[in-house]
Amino acid sequence: MSFAVAILGLAVLILLHEAGHFFVARALGMTPRKFYLGFGPPLVKTVRNRVEYGIAAFPLGGYVKIPGMNRPTAGDLRKSLPEAAQQQFDPELEALDAAIVREDYAGAHTRLLALEPALRGERMVQELEGALSPEAYWRQKTWKRVAVIAAGPAANFVIAIVLFIAIFAWSTVQSSRTIDKVQAGHPAAQAGLKQDDTIVSIAGKKITPDTIPNAITATKGRPFTLVVRREGVKKTIGPLRAVLDGGVYRIGIEIGVTSGPGESIGRSTVDSFRLTGDVISQTVTGLVNLGQAKDTNQVSSSVGIVRDTAQAYRQSFQDFLYLVGLISLAIAILNLLPVLPLDGGHIVMALLERVRGRTFSQMVYLRYSAVGLTLFALLLYLGLRNDLFSGAS
Repeated sequence: MSFAVAILGLAVLILLHEAGHFFVARALGMTPRKFYLGFGPPLVKTVRNRVEYGIAAFPLGGYVKIPGMNRPTAGDLRKSLPEAAQQQFDPELEALDAAIVREDYAGAHTRLLALEPALRGERMVQELEGALSPEAYWRQKTWKRVAVIAAGPAANFVIAIVLFIAIFAWSTVQSSRTIDKVQAGHPAAQAGLKQDDTIVSIAGKKITPDTIPNAITATKGRPFTLVVRREGVKKTIGPLRAVLDGGVYRIGIEIGVTSGPGESIGRSTVDSFRLTGDVISQTVTGLVNLGQAKDTNQVSSSVGIVRDTAQAYRQSFQDFLYLVGLISLAIAILNLLPVLPLDGGHIVMALLERVRGRTFSQMVYLRYSAVGLTLFALLLYLGLRNDLFSGAS
């Protein structure tokens, strides 16, 4: 059940990302040709107001087909047809290509529509119709193109912020001084600390729930003692030494937390934006480190995402919503990377074409996409390696 909920949560996030593209494209006059739940072969489909809606075989996410993402070139249709069809419609194809060469896209569109009944079912006819249409993406003003592409990541940002607001308004997490878990083989376990011990002081100084990490770090590996309350009786533990782990001194304990009352909507909104900013900053830092071949063990694939989301759902619905919000932010940030076929790559291309004064050919887009696909392959390898083989002996 938990895995089904996790898969559904990821699918909904991707679907809402695509919905952002869909509704903004439609509002700005670029009526999408398709809007599908899932990907792969269609199971069910229907056409309404020139848009094909459907459910595909693999219900993970969805996709939107915006007409004319690339400028058409002469010969696109001819090369896609069997040789017999090329010979049969040679005059019509010559006239179509000639219109495209002289950039008479309205005339080329008219000629294509005249050919369409005879070539019904050919995928390139549908592709070229969208590229020659006045609604084509590549023919729109730069701000419209950027708005349509940015709408997907924007939808994910909004989803994350709304989820975080709901979590903060629902309840807050308050730290305690009680040990929830003692890690075997670490200094705390070796010194005799136990679960449910309540820490009173560290190295002779009284502590609060928020000062426990700093108090341990302040020992800098020197021997120290802790005073804990165990079954109502104070007990001195140690001496023990904290060990350096990731730049922080630790003794191998996890402190328990309790749920507190929810915040007001105003306060929840402020905390939501603050949390979103922190996550974005940490994610960007992680991407920079990844580019320097650091922290490659932190990359996760859809396998790990589903597994972690399912675990969060089993813990509590609040944990589940929190993780879904984090994943939504990750989807937004990843899609804004400046490489094709990601949204960030399309935004970069739109801005470059604005400076250039002319759109790039489809071949340029394909070559640039090779960079993004190579990056995808690397991230997929690292993610699957970490998710499937981490911890293997």
